[in-house]
Amino acid sequence: MAEKKILIVDYDAESLEKLSKLLKSNKFHIIKASDGQAGYNKFRSEEPDLVVLEAILPKMHGFDLTKRITQESEGRVPVVIVTGLYKGPRYRQEALGSLGAADFFEKPVDAESFVSAIKKLLHEEDDFDEALPDSNAVIEALSRRGRAHASPRREGKSPHEGKRP
Repeated sequence: MAEKKILIVDYDAESLEKLSKLLKSNKFHIIKASDGQAGYNKFRSEEPDLVVLEAILPKMHGFDLTKRITQESEGRVPVVIVTGLYKGPRYRQEALGSLGAADFFEKPVDAESFVSAIKKLLHEEDDFDEALPDSNAVIEALSRRGRAHASPRREGKSPHEGKRP
């Protein structure tokens, strides 16, 4: 499976580095931007699998960037908002509802729940495609199995007769 790309957009260099190190340690490829416009440009050029952004950003507000990414990707690229300013259920509800964010965290971020949410959002169907055979192989295996287990039926008796459910 290919390494997942995550774009992190935060004006605060320290916060950007902390989130970057945290996600790199979990085997994600990290792309960084320090303002909303640069974040949008990197979203367009790098095509990340997920975007983590601060709500307060210079040059393009994080909420505007969230809406733009969500609309342009038609919801295929999840956006996780991380903020130190907008706190409380009202902002969380707005971010997840009208802005289309996939998740919302307040700073300081709980590392374990943050990484868990990121991994959950990046869960891929590709993981299953590698392990599962195609439908024709399944049908063939089931038909062979059915022939191998077929036994002659005794007339007049149900195959379940005398057996407990």
